[in-house]
Amino acid sequence: MFFKEHLPVSIPIGLGLPEAPPPTLAPRRKTRQLMVGNVGVGSDYPVSVQSMTTTKTHDINATLQQIAQLAATGCDIVRVACPKTVDAEALPIIAKKSPIPVIADIHFQPKYIFAAIDAGCAAVRVNPGNIREFDGRVKEVAKAAGAANIPIRIGVNAGSLDKRMLEKYGKATPEALVESAIWEASLFEEYGYGDIAISVKHNDPVIMVEAYRQLAAKTDYPLHLGVTEAGPAFQGTIKSAVAFGWLLGSGIGDTIRVSLSADPVEEIKVGEKILESLNLRPRGLEIISCPSCGRAQVDVYTLAEEVTAGMEGLEVPLRVAVMGCVVNGPGEARDADLGVASGNGKGQIFVKGKVIKTVPEDQIVETLLEEAHRLIAEMDPDDIQAAKNLGTGASVSITSKS
Repeated sequence: MFFKEHLPVSIPIGLGLPEAPPPTLAPRRKTRQLMVGNVGVGSDYPVSVQSMTTTKTHDINATLQQIAQLAATGCDIVRVACPKTVDAEALPIIAKKSPIPVIADIHFQPKYIFAAIDAGCAAVRVNPGNIREFDGRVKEVAKAAGAANIPIRIGVNAGSLDKRMLEKYGKATPEALVESAIWEASLFEEYGYGDIAISVKHNDPVIMVEAYRQLAAKTDYPLHLGVTEAGPAFQGTIKSAVAFGWLLGSGIGDTIRVSLSADPVEEIKVGEKILESLNLRPRGLEIISCPSCGRAQVDVYTLAEEVTAGMEGLEVPLRVAVMGCVVNGPGEARDADLGVASGNGKGQIFVKGKVIKTVPEDQIVETLLEEAHRLIAEMDPDDIQAAKNLGTGASVSITSKS
């Protein structure tokens, strides 16, 4: 079969989601399991979505406010920078008050690793390539992290690769990234510490994919995926979607960050959609609409935009089809929970596969919104919340209150 299913249990969903486990392209690569706060990272857990605050960490209120926005958007884990002593001093309050696990991002100064551990951060990300005398401090770091029972992410980055690897390989090749990561992990293992996740990031998606492929074949560490310095929102989204699609579609990857030169909330939105598109996260509200086509007999662009705007903020598992012609329209509308197949200035409204009415074009949006809210009102609130929290690890069935 082209598709292989790896989800451990079925997910019978009545509205918006399939009645069987959604197909995936490959089974998840088996890894060791970590806990980042209350979020599991590894093959036994759903792929999680991360972002990083853009505030100055020592501005505690601003940082907590941004974390709250990220959490509300669906962020599972957040990373905060710790370049200065004032930032380290803010970590205890941020770690305690954050609604999601906080990872401290450490560069240059090893003393901040210990400050982050003492502050109660859920994990620490270290960049061995630019932390002074890092290899000589691994024993201390391993002891402190082990005592606190928190994981370490070894973050190897093409832009700050260990000088020894640059001398050996000449540049940040996949082999250089992988060798650096495995070397650093081996130092921790020598001291009995193995709660490690690894990232090997590069700004070129092809090099990045090859690095993760090689790393996945050589280790069982959970992998954090990222295309580093991916660029502005449009370019970064494309790069990340291409790279993540290949890797996650091959079963590689346990937590992701979409790195964009944009509001970090946008990183979460893109990351969630990538996971939804690969059936690695339950799909919420999904709008299906026609592409550009000369067959359209109504203004499908405007219809789709108005329906999308009208349903903004609805966090429910509902698939809505807005179709503009009679070729594919009836089939797509019939397969959706709610849909319209349009032609000659009119629209046939479908609900759960059946035509319920035909309305003029100027009433299509209003009718779809009315029917959407009616369907939502019939859903059991507990089941909606269960579907939103599902990931890939538990079964849930959405039913109607009637």
